[in-house]
Amino acid sequence: MRWLVGWSSAAATPAARRAATRTTSATGNPGRTAAGSPPPYGTHDTYDPYDSYGPYGHAPHTAHIPDGGDGLLQPVGAQVLWSGPDPLWAVGDWRPDEIRVVEAEPGNRLAVLGCCGAGDEELRLGLVAARGGAFRHLTAWPGSYTAVACVGRRITVAADLAGARPVFHVPWAGGTAYATAALPLADLIEAELDFGHLAALLACPDAPEALGDGTPYRGVRRVPPGHALIVRDGGSREVTSYESSGSLVVGAPPADPEAAVAGVRDALVDAVRARLTAPRHAAERDVDAGAVRDPGPVPGMGPADRQRARGGPAPGVGADLSGGPASGTLALLAAGLPGTPGTVFGSGAASAGERLLAVTFNDLTLGGTEGRRGAGHQGAGAGAHQSAGTDGHLAELERAHAIAENPRLRHVVVTGGEETLPYADLANGPLTDEPGPCLVTAERHRYRLSAGSADHFLGAGARQVVDAHPARLADLLLDRRRRHLVRPVAALARAEGQTAGQATGRSLLVPVTIYRAARRLARTPYRDGVVETAAQLRDSGFTAAAFAPYPEGGESAVDASVAALTWCRPGPAARWLTGEALAEVSLRLEAAAQARPSIERPGERRARAALARAAADHRVLEQAAEIRNQRLHAPYFDNQVVRAARELPEALRVRPGARASILRAALAGAGVHELPPGWGAPTHATHYAALRAGVRLAADQLLELFRAPLLAEAGLVEARVVRQAVQRVARGEQLPVEGIADLVSMELWLSRLLARRGTCWTGSSAPRHRAASAGVHPDARYERMLPPTGG
Repeated sequence: MRWLVGWSSAAATPAARRAATRTTSATGNPGRTAAGSPPPYGTHDTYDPYDSYGPYGHAPHTAHIPDGGDGLLQPVGAQVLWSGPDPLWAVGDWRPDEIRVVEAEPGNRLAVLGCCGAGDEELRLGLVAARGGAFRHLTAWPGSYTAVACVGRRITVAADLAGARPVFHVPWAGGTAYATAALPLADLIEAELDFGHLAALLACPDAPEALGDGTPYRGVRRVPPGHALIVRDGGSREVTSYESSGSLVVGAPPADPEAAVAGVRDALVDAVRARLTAPRHAAERDVDAGAVRDPGPVPGMGPADRQRARGGPAPGVGADLSGGPASGTLALLAAGLPGTPGTVFGSGAASAGERLLAVTFNDLTLGGTEGRRGAGHQGAGAGAHQSAGTDGHLAELERAHAIAENPRLRHVVVTGGEETLPYADLANGPLTDEPGPCLVTAERHRYRLSAGSADHFLGAGARQVVDAHPARLADLLLDRRRRHLVRPVAALARAEGQTAGQATGRSLLVPVTIYRAARRLARTPYRDGVVETAAQLRDSGFTAAAFAPYPEGGESAVDASVAALTWCRPGPAARWLTGEALAEVSLRLEAAAQARPSIERPGERRARAALARAAADHRVLEQAAEIRNQRLHAPYFDNQVVRAARELPEALRVRPGARASILRAALAGAGVHELPPGWGAPTHATHYAALRAGVRLAADQLLELFRAPLLAEAGLVEARVVRQAVQRVARGEQLPVEGIADLVSMELWLSRLLARRGTCWTGSSAPRHRAASAGVHPDARYERMLPPTGG
């Protein structure tokens, strides 16, 4: 796990500055005048970004923290970017090209960590703009990165628009500590678990009203997406938005669809080019043909993880190729851009530097073509996955093979059986910064990514960035554009008729059902909608229906759309929480509705919440499935791609197949015109089929996990209820399998957090800095931690 951490201490007193100056002058500090003043601007030969000067003298690797003692505190395995009263560290296995520090003039510095497509001169211009307060320029470069601007004693740290690169902060030692991970800050302040936030993650995972700006650790706050943290002189903290909100004027001129699609195309091309123009990387085995070596301790990885990762990924750049439009677009763009798109020439097994490595995962338990040819292999749940799941999987494989016929792609098919189903190998795995449902599928993703490249493209986030949330139908009604509802409603009616077969009476009622739900949402104020959800959580009938039938996504696409046409709704795991946990979440919802009345449109707000949830899940996946020497790139989460997609007209978004047509137009603008039949067909059934097969195969292991769970000790669930839900899903009953994944992931994360040894900090005072040291205390749940007014 790689993260960035720093703090801004309280301003030093004049006496302290004079004492520091005298000490420095006596030691003969090079690069300083006799009086201790900084050298004139332009003497860059004496400037070293890894050894800067502060009021306590030179501190190249540590910083003195005024915590009441004389201990020196620093993160474990950190490299200092600058020190002084506002030190900054980079922690983890960062590549040299992923850390860039520039200086516009003495005292004004900018650190950019991650993949950024801007040159050094552009970074300096951005720093000059940030010095005047225009820090939005720090987020407008291609790529995915975190920018930290230090202008005198003013520190500005910007979170991204999606939430894949968040920023956290806490008050500490008379100043402010900030980081791109919550766990090191929780260790710093010895934070205990916030069970109210954990309950909200299970009950309403995509509701910002319930989550607020909190984290699983008490006292550690999150900077909302699209906002920046500004710290002045260590004491004054401000979280402000850097993105302008959309116009609420009904008569505002509509955006040009062609120009909006062209903007998405240009943003995607720039995002892919930023990765391709970065230095190429290879694993240790590609540069050292000798014996395999242990790379030594790696944060978040044990000996078994290091042994599996020792082989390393393929050198160069690669991409997922699942057959869907999201990953296919990235693979074709990367292969079609001028230059060398993929592997390093003559390295590894490729021996072809002009081709991009494309990886396709074939789940044999879903009845793939290779699975049918393979010696009669039939797993524990293979017979139950036919029909929609099998057909969609086979069609997706055929599209992937058709795309891979591109001569600039080198296609690799990774096959997996029961050992790659969800819930496999739950006993092993690194501790992630926060819990996430992808913890149950981490081994499945790691198995696929182990055949990938050192820099690997993923299609994650395309659905949330490009597609329209169903709640945007209510936005069209607010704009009095009812005619734009005809196409999506007609598509839902056709899908309902195909699902229902001969029962066409229900499909005839689809237009009325959708229109009523959209009109109800358009006429419901934000406060009333959130309060209604809070009342639903407290209703005894909600928990009484814990085992009522609930197919994935509802009985049909119509039911899923109607359920999404609300301001806020419970998650799939909410039905199995205790009444006390649901009551606490309802209080958070009501408090947020009263304190933060929203002026956003319902569709826009729900779409932003869905994007933030997807980005948070992707961030957890990066940490859970991490392979040494490999970087996962999700360009759809980049700031510029998100900005370009937000310019798409709502009428264009809600059309059937909008995402596939938009990406098709983006590829056409880049010179790719031939695409396989069925481009953009939905394949949700395969995901749910794999989840159900994983529950059936790992039922005994899951029952043992919830024999005496930590979630029950915290009062969030009853172990008996969860075990009963697992047994029913294993028998094939229609219950929300994604809710089981949420509960299992939360339990795994709690057990790994409480079983950890050590801390993220080192120094004479570090042993006492550790998060959740008190474990799980039911009595602590009753300290109400309502979300603050921000976010």
